[in-house]
Amino acid sequence: MNVFVLSTGRCGTTTFMEACKHITNFTAAHESQSGLVGEAHFDYPKNHIESDHHLSWFLGRLDRAYGNDALYVHLRRDDATTAASWLKRYYRLGIIRGYKKDMLWGLGDSGDPLEVCLDYCDTVNSNIELFLRDKTNKMSFRLENAKEDFRTFWNATGAKGDLTAALSEWDVNHNASPAKWERNPISWYSTKLTRIVKHFPSFIETA
Repeated sequence: MNVFVLSTGRCGTTTFMEACKHITNFTAAHESQSGLVGEAHFDYPKNHIESDHHLSWFLGRLDRAYGNDALYVHLRRDDATTAASWLKRYYRLGIIRGYKKDMLWGLGDSGDPLEVCLDYCDTVNSNIELFLRDKTNKMSFRLENAKEDFRTFWNATGAKGDLTAALSEWDVNHNASPAKWERNPISWYSTKLTRIVKHFPSFIETA
């Protein structure tokens, strides 16, 4: 059986994978197929646990590849806390920047960053909920209740290995966001330069 951990990201995906590394009858990886295209993107080993928040954008193809022949875990964290974590990465290269610039391309620079992060969380979780609506093998996993939910996950999958060591991973802050909201200077200046170039012709006309 294959297991897919679906989420917004910034809600324990890395820690989930680290905990799963203590399971001996499954392989476990985090974002392991991110560089592959076509069917290879979904060619996971049998009895494998994949934790990858990008899969929320591939749900149609994931359904085509695995359908009901997998266990799907919807990993969630309080939306406000998740959005606050994404906010600290708002100006870095990554999915939240892509969501703002490409999915909400008409927003420009007028959007409130925290609102955008909350909107992203709502979009992704709604996509996952719709995907799971007709799935037989699924479970909800809350980061706020991680140890208890991981025990449930362990039993549901028939996992073998070191449960104590797996649970201890939830005491470690894996892949933490920076302590404060950081602007990526290259990204920030690139955005400013793009705006200047875009509006330069109208500036000349009205000068």
